[in-house]
Amino acid sequence: MYQRFAQTAGYELTILDTTDNELNGYRNISCQISGKGAYGILQHESGVHRLVRKSPFNSKNKRQTGFALVEVLPVIKAVEFSMDESDLEISFTMSGGAGGQNVNKRETAVRVVHPKTGFSVFVSQERTQERNKELALSMMRAKLYTKHKEDEEKQAKGLSISDKVSIEWGNQIRSYVFDPYQLVKDHRTNTEVRQVDKVLGGEFTELTQDLRN
Repeated sequence: MYQRFAQTAGYELTILDTTDNELNGYRNISCQISGKGAYGILQHESGVHRLVRKSPFNSKNKRQTGFALVEVLPVIKAVEFSMDESDLEISFTMSGGAGGQNVNKRETAVRVVHPKTGFSVFVSQERTQERNKELALSMMRAKLYTKHKEDEEKQAKGLSISDKVSIEWGNQIRSYVFDPYQLVKDHRTNTEVRQVDKVLGGEFTELTQDLRN
């Protein structure tokens, strides 16, 4: 969905890391979308997304519900938010997949962990260790910055900063229903679209129009 959105909007999408699902598709995927105004639109995609369909992997063709957590992070420069690298655990491993033979001969993949929060970032798609490390540190800075801003907002509202969103029923920001009817509903704006394929084809911005106004 986001890849097709980026293509239509003229944005550049770069895959940073993927983890294959045992059956099909991806279990986890990290990507970077670059373009003017991209974050302003995509920031409202952060949250739990719920999919209801007849699973092609179910032999009895039963309707199943799946959930996906989408996390959208801004690019934060070091001068905007300081991050002490001594608080991080940085390790290097062999990369796999695309990138040529050079990738597999050197430990170019980079994992950055922030033990205090449990945040972890893994980047493997770039050819050099230096570039993967740069991207991983940038993603970690964005994660810490986002958490810092969210904690400030929670404290201002008198909420516990330890509250975390569970990837389950009741926490979804949007539902994509293929069966027994077709409907996409954003639960924050109550906007509904009947053409599910249209939304999954990248045309989802009308669902969050009220959030951007």
